[in-house]
Amino acid sequence: MLIVLAAFILMLITGTAFAYLMGAVSVLSFILADRAQFLSIMPQRIFAQLDVFAFMAMPLFILTAEIMSRAGVTRSLINFSLALVGRFRGGLGHVNILTSIFFAGISGSAVADSAALSRIFVPEMVARGYTRYYAGAVTAASSMIGPIIPPSIIMIIYGGLTGASVAALFIAGILPGLLLAAALMVLNGVIAHVRKYPGGAGTDLPPFWPSLRKALPALCLPVVILGSLVFGLATPTEGSAIAVLVALIAGQFYDGLSARTLFDALETTARMTGTIFIILAAISILGFLAGQMGWPQALSAWVESIGLTGTRYLFFLLLIFLVAGMFMDTPVAMTLLIPLFVPQALQQGIDPVHLGIVLCFNLCIGLITPPLGKCLVVVSAMTETNYWRLAYAALPFIAVQMLVLLALAYWPDISLTLPRLSGFAVN
Repeated sequence: MLIVLAAFILMLITGTAFAYLMGAVSVLSFILADRAQFLSIMPQRIFAQLDVFAFMAMPLFILTAEIMSRAGVTRSLINFSLALVGRFRGGLGHVNILTSIFFAGISGSAVADSAALSRIFVPEMVARGYTRYYAGAVTAASSMIGPIIPPSIIMIIYGGLTGASVAALFIAGILPGLLLAAALMVLNGVIAHVRKYPGGAGTDLPPFWPSLRKALPALCLPVVILGSLVFGLATPTEGSAIAVLVALIAGQFYDGLSARTLFDALETTARMTGTIFIILAAISILGFLAGQMGWPQALSAWVESIGLTGTRYLFFLLLIFLVAGMFMDTPVAMTLLIPLFVPQALQQGIDPVHLGIVLCFNLCIGLITPPLGKCLVVVSAMTETNYWRLAYAALPFIAVQMLVLLALAYWPDISLTLPRLSGFAVN
């Protein structure tokens, strides 16, 4: 296996795409483990991995986000957020966070949110007296709300890999996402008072009712998605199709949608979906070998031998996933680690919905944590700021996110209350 590890490190250093890297390493592992005869059933294994009904929702939610973002929804959501919280000290920071909540109900992607909002918020906040690095840090930190509040691409992946209800995961993500937003707003308010950032009485704000009317079509989208799930009118996959229809209608309310805009949205959707699916396919090969070699059973025996059960095992997972999130893309880390570590957690009685929320939240912290910090990279590139200085400015926000993560791990009811009230079977 040292040869496999050396090959993995070499291809990683040379910049090989992760899907090709995992596929090559998997095939090499089969050969070295003297199980090359099983490679003939790999096509069947790959199709079995991808033939999951929940995965059908993924491209449709991505398409919804692409349509809405290209229809000019950003400015209307920002104006509505300004009308709500712009009057407080550090108002633009609050608006940044609140707009991320609204965007979360549309895109489900932290990277997309950080790219869209950093173009607008960072220059605006700098013009009003905020430092460029603080403005970038707020934008990167608040973008993490995107994958937590539904719809969420990573929750669809988790549900497809574990069999957990995607609808229950979506509903379970609401309170954790709002809790994170509230914690970030509190921190922003404290920093704004200490550093004397602008805001408060006398701030020029857009009128509330016109802003609400302009933002209403975009705000209706998450209501439609969640309403269809809560009242049992549609599955997440059916809800994603409804979301595309609502996005097309809402797009006409804003700047309108041309044939070229729709083509670009479809092209981006196909590219992003293909990227995720080819990673799932490559890792499914390694997962099959892991089952053949008995790795999950060996891991389970090791966990029991050192007394990692219940809450201890959950915090062990938090450490593993936190480190993975620092170095790997979120979908990659999920597809690689969940089949290996999650079955033991479920055997120990940890609720799959609670576990899914905690692990998704955990991995998303890595989006603003060096050395990868994908949202930090995006914000740094979009605003032409130094990456490491931006990472330093984000440290207080990372600390707050870690505290929220610990709260979610200790008190499962934060995640499970709404699914219970909605009639889903959770512990």
